[in-house]
Amino acid sequence: MSDLSGKVCLVTGGAGHIGRAICESLLAQGAEVIAVGRREPAEPVASQGSEATFYSADIRDPAASQALIEFVAERFGRLDILVNNAGGGPPVAAAHASAELTQKIISLNLLAPLVLSQQAHPLLTKASGGGAIVNIASVSGARPSPGTAAYGAAKAGLLNVTKSLAMEWGPQIRVNALIVGLVHNEAGVEHYGGEEGFKRVADMLPLKRMASPQDVANAVLLMCSDRASYISGANLEVDGGGEVPVFLHLANESSKAK
Repeated sequence: MSDLSGKVCLVTGGAGHIGRAICESLLAQGAEVIAVGRREPAEPVASQGSEATFYSADIRDPAASQALIEFVAERFGRLDILVNNAGGGPPVAAAHASAELTQKIISLNLLAPLVLSQQAHPLLTKASGGGAIVNIASVSGARPSPGTAAYGAAKAGLLNVTKSLAMEWGPQIRVNALIVGLVHNEAGVEHYGGEEGFKRVADMLPLKRMASPQDVANAVLLMCSDRASYISGANLEVDGGGEVPVFLHLANESSKAK
């Protein structure tokens, strides 16, 4: 995709399912990688003989994220790429979600990446050839998100933040987002009622499969590469063609039943 040798990349949620794939892909392209998470993984994040530097932090805490940026500056002396990947939230009906849970979800998925980007701004502006930020958003932020209202609202905000920062910080920093669709992982299988339910949902997508973590990582590599040097403020859909409206499936099932 692109040689990232000499580049320093910071990935939040870097030890998780998607985050690990992103870190490994960046390492494979020659980058120095800092993987951030609250708990150190049992297995190091590594690829092709290179290992990511793990940094433990709860990025919802602005003091902790500022300390992270200071660590990067002291240890590496630069920052070229920031991937705001950490996020998530449990499914819960809006009527039953506590104020505390709602605040935590919005803090993790919107406020944390915004604040960290602000804190990283001084380093990213000095990046040779320009810095890059990639925000990992979700289809939940681009359509109604029943059962995960706070998460969807936060991701919608992140998409707006992406475009706003791209306008404010160009040309020194490019800022883009990935609108990630359904991803194949253990949590997804459980959420959709096991492998059978999971497969039925995947079959509803135009590409007939959910994304793999590597699919997301490949899109991150594209947005970080010199080939994307004129792409900023973009919300790239990584969703296998999008979710087909439910009414079409209902109409199809009704037609088959006749």
